[in-house]
Amino acid sequence: MYQQNVLETIGHTPLIHLSRMTADFPCTVLGKVEAFNPGHSAKDRIALHMISEAERKGKLKPGGVIVEATSGNTGFSIAMVSAIKGYSCILTLTSKVSAEKIALLESMGAKVVICPAEVEPGDPRSYYSQAESIARETPNSFYLAQNFNLDNSGAHYASTGPEIWEQTEGKITHYVCCAGTGGTLSGTARYLKEQNPAIQVIAVDAFGSVLTHYFQTGEYDKNQIKPYKVEGLGKNIIPDNLHIDYVDEFVQVTDKESALRVRELAKKEGLMLGYSSGSAMQAIMQLKDRFKPGDIVVALFPDHGARYLGKVFNDDWMRAQGFLQTELETKPQEHPQPVAKASPAPVYVALDQKETPGELAPYPYSYEAMKKRYKTYYRTYRIKYKKYIRQTRDSWKILGE
Repeated sequence: MYQQNVLETIGHTPLIHLSRMTADFPCTVLGKVEAFNPGHSAKDRIALHMISEAERKGKLKPGGVIVEATSGNTGFSIAMVSAIKGYSCILTLTSKVSAEKIALLESMGAKVVICPAEVEPGDPRSYYSQAESIARETPNSFYLAQNFNLDNSGAHYASTGPEIWEQTEGKITHYVCCAGTGGTLSGTARYLKEQNPAIQVIAVDAFGSVLTHYFQTGEYDKNQIKPYKVEGLGKNIIPDNLHIDYVDEFVQVTDKESALRVRELAKKEGLMLGYSSGSAMQAIMQLKDRFKPGDIVVALFPDHGARYLGKVFNDDWMRAQGFLQTELETKPQEHPQPVAKASPAPVYVALDQKETPGELAPYPYSYEAMKKRYKTYYRTYRIKYKKYIRQTRDSWKILGE
């Protein structure tokens, strides 16, 4: 038996017991690993479903151009589906998306437009506004609009939800999922709640996103918007695909905790996953004391870690963000347990510096330390050998004549 094309391999991803990281939990914690999709993310499901529905409804014509605003994963899935179905695609991304994701999109034939990340959604420079503008100006194009296209959540209602229900034999008690466009969260939650209304649906959000405040108050507050590093969760808009009626609770996690937690998943569970998978796992850690014996907790892990090698799996990037304070990785704190007083971190003193009492010297092999040391040595060399350098230069002038 074989598949007609790669699109037939989408879905039916494994549910994996996270036995090492949750050895002291009273319940069973499982990860729905969407990295096993051909495009390495859950977005394969929505790209295929939304494009197929657009074709069925006559909104997407043969030889057309698909336009979308994306954090990267949806874009790759769109590019993959477009390649099979014969469409072109133009994708707008924010400047915080990793270089690996951009390279992947371009390798699939997509045209990529980078937009500033720190502007408001209504700003003409935002990746939402740019996508809308490109769609208006491009003949025979269709803007998928994953945030507002209800076929997004429909894809997960039709596939992800039934898969989890079947894989847990209907015993799932908690569903933990990052809140971004809301499709994966709401579509899956809707199906699960229809099977058993007692299932607890927990949404994971970033600090700096507007979604948690909206869930708590029903109001959109742009003052909640602040920069954050983690990709694949949080929003500065309220997507139509976010149906909070199916959500029981929102949990916020930090960039640092998410980054350290996804590295722990790789080292302890052998799962190379994306940044937001660390966010989902961190939320579970924060809720640890709430779970009971017999509970079946399922976390949705959206994508593969290969797209974050230059970020969360790169020690230099982690240090630059302040996530790693020394060469040794600091284990993330578990909530709500009290934080123990940390031992003093080792103090590194650069070769050309003297230690200042009470001050943490820079890591000696960081870019800035090496640059400063090079400048110092070069300046010393120029001063000491200035006379000989001038004589050599004059000799070359004479020989040149």
